[in-house]
Amino acid sequence: MAEGTTSWIIHNVNIVLEDGVAAGSVVVQNGKIVEVAADGNKDTAPVSADGLQIIDGGGGWLLPGFIDVHVHGGFGADFMDASSDSFDTITKFHASQGTTGMLATTMTASKEAIEAVLRAVDHYRSSEMPYTALYGVHLEGPFISEKWPGAQNPDHIIDPQLEWMKQWQAKWPSLIKQLTLAPEKMGALETIAWLAEQGINTACGHTDALYAEIIAAADAGLSQAVHTYNAMRGLHHREPGALGAVLTDSRIAAELIADGIHVHPGAIRLLLAAKPADKIILITDAMSAAGMPDGEYSLGGLAVIMKDNEARLLEGNALAGSCLTMIGAVRFMLENTDMTIAEVSRLASGNAAKQLDINDRTGSIICGKQADLVWTDAQLRIQQTWVQGRSVYHNQKQ
Repeated sequence: MAEGTTSWIIHNVNIVLEDGVAAGSVVVQNGKIVEVAADGNKDTAPVSADGLQIIDGGGGWLLPGFIDVHVHGGFGADFMDASSDSFDTITKFHASQGTTGMLATTMTASKEAIEAVLRAVDHYRSSEMPYTALYGVHLEGPFISEKWPGAQNPDHIIDPQLEWMKQWQAKWPSLIKQLTLAPEKMGALETIAWLAEQGINTACGHTDALYAEIIAAADAGLSQAVHTYNAMRGLHHREPGALGAVLTDSRIAAELIADGIHVHPGAIRLLLAAKPADKIILITDAMSAAGMPDGEYSLGGLAVIMKDNEARLLEGNALAGSCLTMIGAVRFMLENTDMTIAEVSRLASGNAAKQLDINDRTGSIICGKQADLVWTDAQLRIQQTWVQGRSVYHNQKQ
């Protein structure tokens, strides 16, 4: 398919809808979904396809494009590089893994380094993005706990700085979509309340907060938890901690790294039992080593060793992001839980779209929405990815 084509039809495919799967066809015109036909896996396209390029789905799957709200990089590049070339590398790689939208996620760093990323992403978004769309920026830190730095650089950890957030929002309106902080830090509640007024998601993460502190933060507007279970005070029956609050407060959406390394399958099943189905969001937390061979890499200026798809800091051995992809997370959930593909799809697409307040235009296969789509074969191997109907990845080996 020509890269600029935004009108086409795919048939003979199993369409993953919000409430189930329908064998049939989908018609796309000018980058929008205009028809979803549950007409069975037919060998011929419907009449409405006249004049459109026709794709035979080969009995595979058509899913809403994945939305990754927590991703640091991939294929050797990091968003902290703050360059269009690196952004192209990252978004091209993740497009090949079915991701159609993402938040460029920063690390705990100096104010100047963070501002360089904000400036670069703002510039990148000002023209047509050739691969996965950057919806904005997720600031992970530097307002986190010294007790739970994970792979964040402790030299740059500070208390929340509301004035910084006001400056950045004024200079780059609507660019920042999410901030991760430790709610127990001085000034956190005031910052959370202001961010909520601005429509910016605030997430708890890298936090030593007690149960009551997370609940107070949710009262102020906290709406998310990053990489649930990881880098937060755990569950105890006399002090449920940050994890206990995340599991039990339905106001808080829970991110999940479903790779079998960060979270045991049993803990994943506990999360599924505890949280409402629309409050779990699959993420990758992928770093620059994603898609690359074993070796030494960098995350936030810290040396990382990647071996057998597991990334750890050279000093201290802490887990350092992941090498996960969104299609990998989808496969893992299907293999290790009782969820259906439609249910997992919501965790990979629809729930993030709702959290970002963009579900009116993306995140599910519904007439009128953008054609942000991913087509796989029956074994969930990516065949093609589209952003607003435009092909951003095509498996030439199919």
